[in-house]
Amino acid sequence: MSTGRKSVAEIWPAVHRERESLIGDLQTLTGQQWSTPSLCRGWDVHDVLAHLVDDARTTRLGFLWSFTAAGFDFDRCNARGVARERAADPACTLAAFRAASGRTTSAPAAPATRLVEAIVHGEDIRRPLGIVRDYPAAPVAAALRYQLDTSVKFGGGKERAEGLRLVATDMDLRAGDGTMVRGTAVALLLAVSGRPLGPDELAGPGAAALRS
Repeated sequence: MSTGRKSVAEIWPAVHRERESLIGDLQTLTGQQWSTPSLCRGWDVHDVLAHLVDDARTTRLGFLWSFTAAGFDFDRCNARGVARERAADPACTLAAFRAASGRTTSAPAAPATRLVEAIVHGEDIRRPLGIVRDYPAAPVAAALRYQLDTSVKFGGGKERAEGLRLVATDMDLRAGDGTMVRGTAVALLLAVSGRPLGPDELAGPGAAALRS
């Protein structure tokens, strides 16, 4: 499907648009809002933003050095990146994200991971703050299909969707075979990425299995 595949040339402009949109949403946050727990377990909103700064600044060689220094532990590597980029003042972290938002550097990973990072972490921040974004269809579809093709141990969601047929209710997107689950493409993306959802965001006989 055309909504499920994007070329490298299309991915970076989509990532840049998502970064710019998130910057706009975060400009008016209060001090207390920055410490709101995000959907990413153990991180508050400021932590997730610091991770996005680290992600935007990462180069292939830089990632390999950091990953090696962290003992080849992804969680430790990410935690060190957050500590490195999390300024004392959230406004400074946001300014750093703005300065890095146009970059096209990346860890040695598939280009579609940049869409996953931008959209899923965007929702990690927005949902607890009550901020709603109307995402373009094609980037969400591309991120979802990547997650469905990638193992959980590599940051994907393939195993979470095994035995399920996912049907997006807001675009022409179907994936998998088995028990049906219906929801918006963003809700399906978050579910296969291991994020919690509201009780009414998924429907169908397979909804409980995907939530669990």
